[in-house]
Amino acid sequence: MAFTLVAHLFSALLDFLSLFARSEREKDLEILLLRQQLRLLQRNRTRPPRLSWWEKVPLAVLASKLVQRATNPRARLSQSLLLFTPETVLRWHRELVRRKWTFRPRPAVGRPRIAAELEALIVRLAQENPRWGYGKIEGELLKLGYRVGRSTIRDVLKRQHIPASPLRTKQSSTWRAFLRQHQQQLLACDFFTVETLRLQTLYVFFFIEIGTRQVHLAGCTAHPTAARVTQQARHLVWKLQEAGKTMRFLLHDRDAKFPSSFDVVFASEGIKVVLTPFRAPNANAYAERWVRSVREECLDYLLIINERHLRHVLTEYCWYYNHARPHQGIEQQIPESTNHHPGIGAVQRREILGGLLHAYYRDAA
Repeated sequence: MAFTLVAHLFSALLDFLSLFARSEREKDLEILLLRQQLRLLQRNRTRPPRLSWWEKVPLAVLASKLVQRATNPRARLSQSLLLFTPETVLRWHRELVRRKWTFRPRPAVGRPRIAAELEALIVRLAQENPRWGYGKIEGELLKLGYRVGRSTIRDVLKRQHIPASPLRTKQSSTWRAFLRQHQQQLLACDFFTVETLRLQTLYVFFFIEIGTRQVHLAGCTAHPTAARVTQQARHLVWKLQEAGKTMRFLLHDRDAKFPSSFDVVFASEGIKVVLTPFRAPNANAYAERWVRSVREECLDYLLIINERHLRHVLTEYCWYYNHARPHQGIEQQIPESTNHHPGIGAVQRREILGGLLHAYYRDAA
């Protein structure tokens, strides 16, 4: 106890003697620093106090001034800072200096951005014409009354994440792009099987027009011979000619049920046969989708007795599919609708396949 008292008295004596070695300016700075710490301690009684940025600034400034005036900066800070270590306050000061020399970036100065309407036109031209480069788009815009440089066109396409002409050309040559571009002149055909009540396998052959989704039932048989399949091809060609429809492509897979004579029938009428890749049913997606529809809406709910029964069921369903069923893929239109302007009479119902399906229509006015 006595030793502690002597130590405190000795420390007080040293502090008193050190006052004679300090200047008045240094004493004032130390008093201000001590007063600031006392105020912080009175406002925030946590240990150590949690300070905001604006409470740290005065301490950092006063400590830096005191360091500049003191002959022994580290010792002077240790004596004057009672709540924080000198390293902490010096770190605050370095942060203050860093913020002082942090400038906001100036906005880039350059050409003003083009109008949104013109930018949309550039994007449209690039998407609709994948083989056009920057120069071709520049010339087309000039013809339309817009003077735009190639660098501006390049920047617009880059901002919209549209690749350059070679990459766009590759994208436009995909299988999906081919189907989309030629869907109004494209036929697809395929087989699917149905098991009868006696477990006899029947093969259903059909064609579908990609553009209108109209389905042509080409027959069902247990033995799809080459002669039979070729004869069905001739019937379809005659039917298309009578309807005045011009097709350019026929899409089918590499099934052995399609003989060479089958392709010759269409080639003689100027229809090019396009074969899908091996083991790629999605390449003939429209035909596969019709098979799913006929199964989910019709065949899964019926027991097929024989070939004659299956032909009757599919004929009824094809009439419903072509004349009464709206299709989402063609904006809820009907492939062979004869009533584009419905009447104002009462809503009537026609039962298909004994009530399995219903077709609704209005009486004529």
